[in-house]
Amino acid sequence: MEWLSAMNRAIDHLEANMTQKLDIEEVAKLAFSSPFHFQRMYHMLTGVTVAEYVRRRRLTLAAQEIMSEVKVIDVALKYGYETPEAFSKAFRKMHGMSPSTAREPGTNLKAFPKLSFHISIKGDKDMDYKLIEKDSFKVIGKTKRITTHDGENLKLIPLFWDECMADGSYQRICSMAGAMGVFGICMDFEPNYEAFTYMIGVEDNGETPGDFSPAEIPAARWAVFESIGPMPGAIQKVWERIYAEWIPATGYQQEEGPQLEVYPVGDVPAPDYKCEVWIPIKK
Repeated sequence: MEWLSAMNRAIDHLEANMTQKLDIEEVAKLAFSSPFHFQRMYHMLTGVTVAEYVRRRRLTLAAQEIMSEVKVIDVALKYGYETPEAFSKAFRKMHGMSPSTAREPGTNLKAFPKLSFHISIKGDKDMDYKLIEKDSFKVIGKTKRITTHDGENLKLIPLFWDECMADGSYQRICSMAGAMGVFGICMDFEPNYEAFTYMIGVEDNGETPGDFSPAEIPAARWAVFESIGPMPGAIQKVWERIYAEWIPATGYQQEEGPQLEVYPVGDVPAPDYKCEVWIPIKK
């Protein structure tokens, strides 16, 4: 499968250039992808961002050199750290000790292995989807900046929903919901995909409460996937299948821009609750 070869080619390039500045555009080209699509795809498949993978691999390789009695300052500069202090801080965060302590006999260090992509045949059910062309539209709602570091987004987004339900924001949003219902929107991604803004909102009806933020969803061609089951587990599984199964099988790429979760007003924890994932795509 060409997709599989392309992703592994990108990983090989990262590994061969660990001491060089990360050029995400060059890496994405090797995977026949845009930088946005490659980084989003990579994170969804591996659970870490490209930048975080490179950081962990560099610190893994750096630890091996530290144990070989190479000078700390030389190792720090080799792996892109401007000062020994910055290197020591990052080293301690990953390995739980300073570089000098790592040289002591019997020290336990952490190793983050090189990743590779493989085909996994699961025999799962078909993945139904539909394509929709939709003009731009405006939304309003409550927003929160979310980090993807160490998979924190999977925890922070459900917590944000809980916060909005506890302070009454969700109830106010539901009272303003139109035909499509309530949106969960991922938007304003950082270039390295390590953070984005998440909005719980609705289509703008012309009245924006003072504590709500406005945004515009650009016109796009959307791939729409149905999720059936209690939140948030059901929709998280749909997201995983989109990147692990649907995109490799169809040849579509995700366009840069907002991504939508569309929640009809209803019994969200119910086992038969239906909602949708919308991603902007191109062939």
